[in-house]
Amino acid sequence: MADLRGDGQCGVGFATLDLTHDEMSKTHLRHMVGGHSALASNELLYRFEFPERPGALTRFLQSMKPDWNISLFHYRNQGAAYGQVLIGMQVPHGSKKAFKAFLDEVGYPYFNESDNPVYKLFL
Repeated sequence: MADLRGDGQCGVGFATLDLTHDEMSKTHLRHMVGGHSALASNELLYRFEFPERPGALTRFLQSMKPDWNISLFHYRNQGAAYGQVLIGMQVPHGSKKAFKAFLDEVGYPYFNESDNPVYKLFL
């Protein structure tokens, strides 16, 4: 149902969520099924643009700390020079500073989706 009143409610009292400009929903979520795993504690969700060249994924994986775990990985490419990648990573609380350094070191454009309401509702 559409939010015709613009107040986040449909005419019959159902809450709505406008995903018109939500890139994660358009690129990734519409192709995914499942739900949030109870085993995925300390999960951070990031969307990346990986260059389409040999070794790009290897470089990313080798830059990770050994105590981080990939809990979700979704790759999309439609003939572009880069692939759209959604990654859930379990990062212990004490490693947040190292994780930020990792993001800067790997050098791929990234977007933090951890607080995205779609992630909280569906993944």
